Amino acid sequence: MAYVIAEPCIGTKDTACVDVCPVDCIHPRKDEGEFAGETMLYINPDECIDCGACVPVCPVTAIFALEDLPEKWQNFTQINADWYKKKQATANQ
Repeated sequence: MAYVIAEPCIGTKDTACVDVCPVDCIHPRKDEGEFAGETMLYINPDECIDCGACVPVCPVTAIFALEDLPEKWQNFTQINADWYKKKQATANQ
């Protein structure tokens, strides 16, 4: 995974990152049903192309390159990946 969305996004869900992502790998978008029920946004580890476009537009500094992710938020790497696994499993039902 190139980039990870971490704890500062919780409760914020500013979608500026969604708007600048060239590969649409940050979800849920405002127009998706899951948006209202989620507390944060997530980056798809399989689709992220490591461009970094999302980092400077995040108003709460919640997006980190994997190697720069603070130790206290290391668990968000798995949280992001798990959200997409759950979404994929639901889509396959």
